[in-house]
Amino acid sequence: MAVTISAKAMSLRSLSCRKWFHLGDFLVAPWNKSLRSSARGYYNSGTSRDQEAARAARVRVVDLRSDTVTKPGAAMRQAMAEAEVGDDVMGEDPTVNELQKIAADMFGMEAALFVPSGTMSNLIAVMVHCRERGDEVIVGDLSHLHIYEQGGSAQLAGVHATTTTTLADGTFDLDQLVSKIRHGYPDPHYPRSRLICVENTHNIQGGRVMPLRFLQEVRAVADEHALAVHMDGARVMNAAVALGVPVSAILRHTHTVSVCLSKGLGAPVGTMLAGSKDFISRALRCRKALGGGMRQAGILAAAGKLSLLEMVERLQEDHNNARTFAEALQDCDPALFAVDMAAVETNILRFQIQEPTLSPSEFCSRMGRVAEGEEDSLGQGVQVLMYPHFGNSVRAVWHLGISAEDTQLAIQKMHFVARQYLKKNQTG
Repeated sequence: MAVTISAKAMSLRSLSCRKWFHLGDFLVAPWNKSLRSSARGYYNSGTSRDQEAARAARVRVVDLRSDTVTKPGAAMRQAMAEAEVGDDVMGEDPTVNELQKIAADMFGMEAALFVPSGTMSNLIAVMVHCRERGDEVIVGDLSHLHIYEQGGSAQLAGVHATTTTTLADGTFDLDQLVSKIRHGYPDPHYPRSRLICVENTHNIQGGRVMPLRFLQEVRAVADEHALAVHMDGARVMNAAVALGVPVSAILRHTHTVSVCLSKGLGAPVGTMLAGSKDFISRALRCRKALGGGMRQAGILAAAGKLSLLEMVERLQEDHNNARTFAEALQDCDPALFAVDMAAVETNILRFQIQEPTLSPSEFCSRMGRVAEGEEDSLGQGVQVLMYPHFGNSVRAVWHLGISAEDTQLAIQKMHFVARQYLKKNQTG
């Protein structure tokens, strides 16, 4: 969906700085001084507001930083405004209760719980499965739960983590998994293995989909050693769409799952945690202890209902747009980029820059600002927002706010940046 620079970029302009800095999980590019607000005259040399307004009208922003930047549309906002509500901590919010029933049925689980965030949802799962301090969870070393959730399992739950090596497709070696299971309990030297966590789709590895065969084998290992399997399924709906199967066909290999509503599914807030009835009854207590008990939460749950019922099939559009951009990277002249097309499975794209003198951070900075001559070349200014990412790569994420037209604009901007960089190098 096309967005003008006016409201969105004004909020981004306040982030201007000369150095890179961290925002959440990611490294953020500095904004060019030309993006600063002109509301105060001392920021510029006297450009009139009319001139600034005319320039802003010619600038399009394509925000590929994350699928968390989505905003609820008119139908979702209306559903939120009209939601029937009650006190959810007392179990009396009818809209929350309905959402939880919809999620449980869709996931093939006995019960579900509405939780404010994916980080809290994963932490609750670890707390319920690992009930004693000193219990151990086995996670991939590049998993979101291990890297981006502040070590909450240890910090707040007293649960130790041991890691397996994450492979390029987001899976891990099963023999290594078995070797990580502690067999010496109750020997006082060792923690007790209780839980295996998998991530689907895999964030750091570029939205990779876990093969059903892999999940089946992980579950078999867990059953053999009396362990539980939890899936960080923040984007498991993307995995289901990519595989062409109901999400329940994926989750039948897990005991519990955490599914975000606030990414590609477009809700403003919320995650669903699902599992057995006993698991959810214990999870409810943990949610309360962590401050996640909300009162008239039906206003948010109404958005979640639309996410699950109406927004899943459209995820294929995001997958298609991501692939279109990936193919354009491959065809770029000059050939600055490397992308593994086999790894482009869902809405997350990771790609490398082959030119050693052009860093991911500089590329993202160039994509995120309007350069001299750009409007003449492209017919308008285009700001494409994306992040430098893990392993010296660039990460871009498609979502319901990005149309096929926006994707083509991003491609045009990418070609423009590549040409300008090559021209600079040839003349420099």
